[in-house]
Amino acid sequence: MPTSRRPRPRRAVVVAALCAALAAVSGCGGQDGAAPPPSAAPPPSAWDRSPDSVAAVGDSITTGFDSCQVLSDCPSVSWSTGDSPEVDSLASRLLGRSRTATRTWNYAETGARVSDLEAQMRQAAVRRPELVTVLVGANDACRGSVRSMTPVGTFREEFEAALRTLRQRSPDSQVYVASVPDLKRLWEVGQETPMGREIWKLGICPTMLGEAGAMDRKAVERRKKVRDRVEEYNEAMAEVCAADRRCRTDGGAVYAYRFGVPQLSRWDLFHPSVDGQTKLADIAYRAVTA
Repeated sequence: MPTSRRPRPRRAVVVAALCAALAAVSGCGGQDGAAPPPSAAPPPSAWDRSPDSVAAVGDSITTGFDSCQVLSDCPSVSWSTGDSPEVDSLASRLLGRSRTATRTWNYAETGARVSDLEAQMRQAAVRRPELVTVLVGANDACRGSVRSMTPVGTFREEFEAALRTLRQRSPDSQVYVASVPDLKRLWEVGQETPMGREIWKLGICPTMLGEAGAMDRKAVERRKKVRDRVEEYNEAMAEVCAADRRCRTDGGAVYAYRFGVPQLSRWDLFHPSVDGQTKLADIAYRAVTA
């Protein structure tokens, strides 16, 4: 080195020495000589992708109504807690079929609305389940008239109350919320079949399925209002769930699923068939284990 160059300041010498000492362990500096920032460890996840017990709350979709026999619940094919090998329910996939009898509880009720959810959550909380599945809202939209549908504000309040009740009694339970299916899609499928138009005259979801063949402006507007209300229910549940670190939704996957005739009950073309229950289990498993 030429003797005319000035000696380095003492601080620079110290830094160079430290870099040389540490180079073999972690490297030192970039092109500009600055040390790289320490990598931040990701925060621990609040979600357990392999819960050890499952409780179900909700309505007739979760009780398996009209799925395997006419006008009857069939909980063995429930997408959430059933033990049928045909469906391979969410619980079966998470726990193994042999454990579904002892580690699952189904408190869903045919005909239930969101106003019934708090009582169901109270029952579920007694078991301290590691996961609670929720599918509710279709009966709040399926009323005798559009005016009778549950208001969105009321729906939100009652859903919040149900989740709050669970948190007070079983604070560590995780919650999976399935979106309400697109009822208009069910109308689109069934109204093309003579059976659908006839069976729906018995009063199944009159706000959407009543006068199934009518295409006048009044009927079209009625169906649109029902669909809009279902979308608002789904938005409300998603917003409430987002505020709870142990709650997650399906991201609207059930609502977006395009049910066809094979996925609908052969007795009412409205409730899920065994195949439809399987599709709901598929969606739930993907969401819970994501």
